[in-house]
Amino acid sequence: MHCKGILMKQTVIFAAMLFSIASLSVADERNLFTFDKPGSAKQWQTINDGVMGGRSDGRFKINDDRNLEFYGTLSLENNGGFASVRARNSNLLLKDDDVIVVRIKGDGREYKFNVYDQPNLGGFSFRQSFKTKKNEWIEVELPVSNFVATWRGRVYPDQKLDPANASGLGFLLGDKKAGDFKLEVKWIKVKKSE
Repeated sequence: MHCKGILMKQTVIFAAMLFSIASLSVADERNLFTFDKPGSAKQWQTINDGVMGGRSDGRFKINDDRNLEFYGTLSLENNGGFASVRARNSNLLLKDDDVIVVRIKGDGREYKFNVYDQPNLGGFSFRQSFKTKKNEWIEVELPVSNFVATWRGRVYPDQKLDPANASGLGFLLGDKKAGDFKLEVKWIKVKKSE
């Protein structure tokens, strides 16, 4: 009976340890955006090259699978060539050692992920590129320390992202290839770098 009690106690301690480890790994990551609740689209908006006279048509919706779907047609007419979708958030609570992780399904094209450190999403966009695999779900990891400042397509290496002020993010297509595009986003998370 005494051995049975000790075994039971060890089992409980082991289960508690496993739960603590699982909780720790979950606590090390948090959702920035998911699209499975009503109103998930409220913070998002499209900004296309029409602001500069271009003809690209980028749109977004929350589709039947409850993913953000960024889609449309990229046009190179009138010196255009970009389409984007962005979200404003009061504070993303990013840190230098964070990694943004995005679960996406694309069309084989290369997209850019932008982070903004101004509330109006103006000024510099801090950017990283990623390649998609056609019709395949993948997870893309974007270390906060690797974002590069850009403005109107030019790189500004002396400008650094202040993660504490990160207040918005988004996706941009500007690969100089005219035609239809589609990018699905399941979620956007942040985790600590390993």
